[in-house]
Amino acid sequence: MARLKHGTAARTLSLLPALLFLVLLSALPLANLFALSFAEVNWTGGTQSWRWVGFENYQALASDSLFHAGILNTLLLVLVATSLQVAIGLALALMCSAVGRKSHAYRTLFLLPILIPGIIIGAIWRLMYNYQFGIINQVLGYLGLGQVDWLGSASLAMWSVIIVDVWHWTPFAFLLLLAAVESLPQDVVEAAKIDGATPYKRFRRITLPLLWPAIFVTFVFRAIIAFKVFDEVYLLTGGGPGTATEVISFTIYQRFFIQDNPGYGSAMSVTVMFVVALVVAVAMTRQRAEAQ
Repeated sequence: MARLKHGTAARTLSLLPALLFLVLLSALPLANLFALSFAEVNWTGGTQSWRWVGFENYQALASDSLFHAGILNTLLLVLVATSLQVAIGLALALMCSAVGRKSHAYRTLFLLPILIPGIIIGAIWRLMYNYQFGIINQVLGYLGLGQVDWLGSASLAMWSVIIVDVWHWTPFAFLLLLAAVESLPQDVVEAAKIDGATPYKRFRRITLPLLWPAIFVTFVFRAIIAFKVFDEVYLLTGGGPGTATEVISFTIYQRFFIQDNPGYGSAMSVTVMFVVALVVAVAMTRQRAEAQ
């Protein structure tokens, strides 16, 4: 018994450096962000001073139209872009799995977009979307369809950003779902083939139910990342025209750095972080309950 207790204590002590490192990197910044959300920060003679304002920053969120637009636009981007990425990623994963060993070239090709830095992707797509000399409008001109103001139109700007996000992050979903597809039990699929099940029935009754946990996890992981989208909006539209592409991360950036209001920006950050954590916790709980 004494030896068992000694071994447990030794393992606990061995984890202590990693725990301290985690606290330094995560817990302290979060605690500082939370405390800052209840304060108003002023700079006097190069010195930072905090003034306690209680819940004023959180109360101001209720009447902030820019915050509301950022939330709605972010939800639209997350739901549409993530759904498309998971659907396309699943289709590509099934295709590569069906090809077999000869699919290495396809896999490399499909993964290329996620390897490109976001700032380069923003610059490339901004040139492609350009109203006067962008390649997309040039192709439309050759087809006799006329030019389209992809980034300057309030009705098209968000969809243009979504297209870029789907192109950039579909490889993420593809990579996760490919691993899930290749781990499927082949004996079940072969048995269904012998019983005469069509490819559609095999996909609907066997493949899709077996892949559902992986699809759900991929959707949640990608949605969390999509909720923090910033670089694509910053480089393509700057949140415009108007508030058409105003996403919550860009709104927080404006409050923090452009308007120099870190207290209010912190309140925004804490609110968004809490809502996302709550949604993810509820979704994971429901998924765990369904799995049981």
